[in-house]
Amino acid sequence: MTAYLFHADAIAEALRPQPRPAYVEWLRSLPREEQFTSAVSVAELYRGADESRDPAGNIRHIEERVLPAVTVLPFDVATARTFGELKAELAAATDLPTRELQVAATALYHGLELVTARTGRFRQVPHLKVRPLPRSRRTP
Repeated sequence: MTAYLFHADAIAEALRPQPRPAYVEWLRSLPREEQFTSAVSVAELYRGADESRDPAGNIRHIEERVLPAVTVLPFDVATARTFGELKAELAAATDLPTRELQVAATALYHGLELVTARTGRFRQVPHLKVRPLPRSRRTP
């Protein structure tokens, strides 16, 4: 069984008024117990909602649509240790922001495949499995 950690951008795509049909179809095919996100990604979603034109509506989407649909994994001590090891291993070789490395560490620690639109950003993270969003266009 492959389970997935959804990056904030992957969740945001699903919340769009007209998300990519192939992505929605794939999401619907996944059992609920295979869908995870990081508390770090949830923080990014809240930040985006707070900066949007409709903060209350977007926060409601997060709390009513996202949080019930995925298991949110904490950035805890065990994940922090994985993060520290990654940061030390990559040192100056990466330009990934701390929050992105925290998400990668969460996926690695829990043995999950990261679902993101930003696959190129994560290629430098050793042993991380990354799945791109399906490329179908959004419906007009």
